[in-house]
Amino acid sequence: MLIRFSVIAGTALVLAACQSEPEVAPAPLEPVPLPHLTAPVTDGALEQREPDTCRAVEYVSALGQPGSVIPSLGISRPVNVVEWRGIEPQEYNPQRIVFRLDQAGNIFNIDCG
Repeated sequence: MLIRFSVIAGTALVLAACQSEPEVAPAPLEPVPLPHLTAPVTDGALEQREPDTCRAVEYVSALGQPGSVIPSLGISRPVNVVEWRGIEPQEYNPQRIVFRLDQAGNIFNIDCG
């Protein structure tokens, strides 16, 4: 009798465990970065960076705009557009303007590099 009760109780526990799935909380949304112009790095960096040699400050009006406006800015020096969480070249070019895009494809950062 004790064995029969143990088998029935064990079976009931297994069935109860199979029927109820734990609820999974939704993943939190990533915060949207605020548009900003990166301040120049002048010391303490791995590579010495000169202050605004690419004249990024001239394009501050593009902050918050869609990335599609970059070709219409009339930039004559090298340009790099980095998608959200995209890969960018690691060599530093002080004359190159770097536009970084957020999740929505809007420009959230402009700097040299």
